[in-house]
Amino acid sequence: MPEKKTESSGTRLLVIDDDTELCELVTEYLKPEGFEVDAVHDGEHGVERALSGGYALVVLDVMLPGLNGFEVLRRIRAQSGTPVLMLTARGEAVDRIVGLEIGADDYLPKPFNPRELVARIHAILRRTQRRFASADTAQRSPKLMVGDIELDPGARTVCCAGRPVELTGVEFNLLEALLRAAGRLVEREDLSRTVLGRRLMPYDRSVDMHVSNLRKKLGHMIGGHERIKAIRGLGYIYTFPESASDGESRRGEVVDPAQDETL
Repeated sequence: MPEKKTESSGTRLLVIDDDTELCELVTEYLKPEGFEVDAVHDGEHGVERALSGGYALVVLDVMLPGLNGFEVLRRIRAQSGTPVLMLTARGEAVDRIVGLEIGADDYLPKPFNPRELVARIHAILRRTQRRFASADTAQRSPKLMVGDIELDPGARTVCCAGRPVELTGVEFNLLEALLRAAGRLVEREDLSRTVLGRRLMPYDRSVDMHVSNLRKKLGHMIGGHERIKAIRGLGYIYTFPESASDGESRRGEVVDPAQDETL
């Protein structure tokens, strides 16, 4: 009987974890989904394999012998934008925060339900595939300009007060979603679905951690106001800075370089 084809068929994943039994379990769950899975059990070899190319996603454990998961992630991010899903110890919020700050796309606390791992992987890959599928459209998309922020969807670049800002893929998508709704509340549930590609889970702080990273990189305040204002229990608002010339709230603009004579 021929092997069943899925949308994931031929997609290669790398698992970096020193728990060989867990690697075998993960492989058992992922192979029926059509994934090809390789496993490495130490950080040094993990970095080498991750940077060798050909992997659509890396599943990375924090606790590794020798080179820990954070250092592995730093070395991967220094040379590659390959999506990384980190496995963290349950209850260790600091691990999740550090992982997201370094550039992890998402995290999953151990022990986990293998089906949840599969769901998270699919969510990350869908988000990545949508980004590449919309590349041609993005090239023709106008820039977003709100206050001192200029975001170019085509080039996937961001400037703050004229200076380039390096953002991860998730941070870029989050900022774009907030800018497009500048001045209006965007609920955390909507941000989770739009930016992370999955529903918001109880006690899930991923969106909050990515917002915190944006604040650090862009500056928490602008024009005497919070740049990204949290509405407790609901979500976030990217606020309009006050115009220095007329004192009125400045509305965000979508600027098409072909039509804007001042550029």
